[in-house]
Amino acid sequence: MDRGDTAPVPGRRAVTTGHRVPLLAVCVTAILALHAWLGVSAASDKSPTYDEPFHLTGGYSYWRYNDYRLHPENGMLPQRWAALWLLDDRPELPVAGAEAWWARSDTPRLMDAFLFRSGNDTAEIMHRARTASVVWSVLLGLMVFLWSRRLWGDAGGLFSLALFSVSATLLAHGPLVTSDVSAAFCLLAASGAYWRHLQRLDPGTLVLSMLATGLAVVAKFSFLMLPFVFGAMALWRLLERVPWEARWGARHAFAAGRGRKAAWLAGSTLLHLFTAWLVVWTFFSWRYLPVGPGMPAMEQYYRTWEFTMPPAGVLRTLVETAREWQLLPEAFLHGFTYVLAAAQERAAFLNGEYSTTGWWWFFPFAFLIKTPLAELLALAVAALAVSLRWSRSTGHERSALIRDDLRRVLPLIALLLVYGVFSVTSRLNIGHRHLLPVYAPLLILAGSVVSVRMRSGRRLAAILLVGLALVESLTIRPHYLAFFNRLVGGPSQGWRHLVDSSLDWGQDLPGLSRWLASERRAGEPVFASVFGALDLASFGIDAHVFAPEASFGPRPWVELEAGLYAVSATMLQDAYSPFRGRWTPELERLYQTARRQVTPLLADGTLPPVVAPWGEWGPNLRTVERLQFARLVNYLRLRTPDGVVGYSIFVHRLSAAEVRTVVEGSAVEFVQLLEAAR
Repeated sequence: MDRGDTAPVPGRRAVTTGHRVPLLAVCVTAILALHAWLGVSAASDKSPTYDEPFHLTGGYSYWRYNDYRLHPENGMLPQRWAALWLLDDRPELPVAGAEAWWARSDTPRLMDAFLFRSGNDTAEIMHRARTASVVWSVLLGLMVFLWSRRLWGDAGGLFSLALFSVSATLLAHGPLVTSDVSAAFCLLAASGAYWRHLQRLDPGTLVLSMLATGLAVVAKFSFLMLPFVFGAMALWRLLERVPWEARWGARHAFAAGRGRKAAWLAGSTLLHLFTAWLVVWTFFSWRYLPVGPGMPAMEQYYRTWEFTMPPAGVLRTLVETAREWQLLPEAFLHGFTYVLAAAQERAAFLNGEYSTTGWWWFFPFAFLIKTPLAELLALAVAALAVSLRWSRSTGHERSALIRDDLRRVLPLIALLLVYGVFSVTSRLNIGHRHLLPVYAPLLILAGSVVSVRMRSGRRLAAILLVGLALVESLTIRPHYLAFFNRLVGGPSQGWRHLVDSSLDWGQDLPGLSRWLASERRAGEPVFASVFGALDLASFGIDAHVFAPEASFGPRPWVELEAGLYAVSATMLQDAYSPFRGRWTPELERLYQTARRQVTPLLADGTLPPVVAPWGEWGPNLRTVERLQFARLVNYLRLRTPDGVVGYSIFVHRLSAAEVRTVVEGSAVEFVQLLEAAR
């Protein structure tokens, strides 16, 4: 935000001479093309992440069957967009024989059938969907350039775009079939369009703002923070003395009193709400019920209404009224309540600690250690420059300067502040990806480091920062999702701080398959517990699956023995187990008791060797398996792995003695094993 003698004149767009425009367009196109290639080519070597199959199956069912019961909680727009590019081949999503799954809206089973059990080309499906999804990242990068250029000139725009295009954060998530990047684009676009609308009251800016807001509503339920962003900008406009510019026929200044302005804003708000309502209904084909024509009858959503409905209060009354009067599509309402319910309590991991309600500092810390150092330095330089500039003035001049600077970047600041408040108060602490909407505004602001008339020192600093960003990006490639900066020792130490979609989202199965092909000894058994619900055999992995985070039904009981143990970071931290954390005397007592009760029944055939996916915790195989796994990973967290795949999967070659101590050893023997590994 530093202008001084180095930036464009306040309120005026930086001028680009005519002969430079084509060259600038070529540079921007090349940088965005590089960004898309870097992202898609890296993702092509990765298995589907945990969420992608759900998004893709849901989106495909919307197009293929006009049915909306599957996965309505994660944005209709990005799911439809990714699946649109599958329609020419019409891959099989089974209905016949799968009626019970459709009746229960069983997205996991239908996802598994769609990608791995129906003869579809999974690699081609994922490639097409990811290539389509990266368009959102390209559009977001283009918006970063245009906005930064408008504020800071050509050099500022190119600097912001360069940082964006090689950012590990954007390259990790840009190609993924999720709603995160599309939501980041739509939130930024809606904020900018609404601010432009407040600056110039004419039909064009009103329509653009309404459409951008409508798309944000169907991109992701994070649109719920837009009223606060819009409210902050509207309040600023109501309080400032700058005349309102209107163009409703003949152009004239609109300098009405605050009461009339407030009335006009109220009318604009109603039009925005009406447009959002129209967009939602259009995306759901103007049908209240989710079941498509000729599809199996529906018994429930995957998470029932009883699970998702808010407790008694105003919000519950509003949802019930909307359902009774069919004011919005039922699937949209259910997705809304599902998001609210899931945000109330969710297991999370941070720096060796576990919580179900999160930490206020989770996202600030995740931002600090997951953001490339080049971006952090650029933001620090920009903040320092503007602080020094403000400090050179005094009194009314400083106040006017601060007010003028803030006004120029108000939609960015409003979005950052509102999103920041939501983040630090959120209980849903499962992934750094939820911070994606703050990166584009921050990189736009970082563009103030350079400008049209920058000094040679600034030019050198900008070049060095872009060079550092490129080095950080190439060093981690293609494992962008596992990026951690040097503040915590880099990606090799990431598993000690964050898991789930911040590091281990089930993406490294192809890498594990290659590692096993080269390192596995003849006849050596493999035991795998990796995060996600993907079929390991589909990636050429012959392994005994034990203690998975998710399963589709009863599983065979697995007797552990000497061999290779492939455990991904989220499972290594056992983040979603009721027995997570450090091994305690109480857990030891529970394990020994359950094992003593179950082992003889298993040996004489009284108890079938089958692990139930759900049920009560007690003296059963499910309890023994989870406690046994907790015992194992407490040891593996101390033991040096024999191999690491993509920074997210840790492979240990365990001896018969090690396995025996973990499975059968007494408390004393197990403690001795832990001490030996320290």
